[in-house]
Amino acid sequence: MLEHVELFFKSIFIDNMVFAVFLGMCSYLAVSKKVATAVGLGAAVIFVLAVTVPMNWLLDKYLLQDGALVWLGPEYADYNLSFLSFILFIATIATMVQLVEIVVEKFSPSLYNSLGIFLPLIAVNCAILGGSLFMQAREIETLGLAFNYGISSGIGWFLAILAIAAIREKIRYSNVPAPLRGLGITFIITGLMGIGFQSFGGMLTGGGEETEESTEQVNQSLEPEVVVPVLEEEVVEKNTEIDEKDISYNDVKK
Repeated sequence: MLEHVELFFKSIFIDNMVFAVFLGMCSYLAVSKKVATAVGLGAAVIFVLAVTVPMNWLLDKYLLQDGALVWLGPEYADYNLSFLSFILFIATIATMVQLVEIVVEKFSPSLYNSLGIFLPLIAVNCAILGGSLFMQAREIETLGLAFNYGISSGIGWFLAILAIAAIREKIRYSNVPAPLRGLGITFIITGLMGIGFQSFGGMLTGGGEETEESTEQVNQSLEPEVVVPVLEEEVVEKNTEIDEKDISYNDVKK
């Protein structure tokens, strides 16, 4: 459970698709003029990532990896189809995007018209393909984690485009210098937001484990300093007692 929570928050805030690796910038800049449009495209991206990442995980696990075809028989154990990753991943993404386009056109024609060409272009959105490739590179172990990663990555992209859309709506009523109007001020705001999201870099990075290790090291380094003086004092006290006995014995003998 903790692993799912950690992956969820890291994918949204720390490894945000837009602010950490700058993927999906084309639609991020083009469809972020209105909040309503940004919400629609963000929801579509979440759905596509939530479906394609687990599906591509299954393809990678049981078809593409080196030795993944062993379930067909021992004679297929040496097969490696990883060179087909890009083709199969893009085919899966294109299929899901086509399904999303049909659903949006059926139930929300206004949103379909406002998104225009950018809805079918989700198929070539590098954030969508990046989700599957990052899943493969990170070697996510289970289907549940892959599904979690797909949803959380989509939510991260959704928050990014929603935030910039809300800011751009407010900027219309601001006195922006003429050379920076349009994409100029949008790039500046995106950079500032990226810097802000970098502040989440310390989340869930194992700081508690480092603290425990440093505490143990400090305790180990302090142990000799505490024990040795006590032992030396005891030895000095014993030697003093012996000297006093010798002196008293010599006095009595005299």
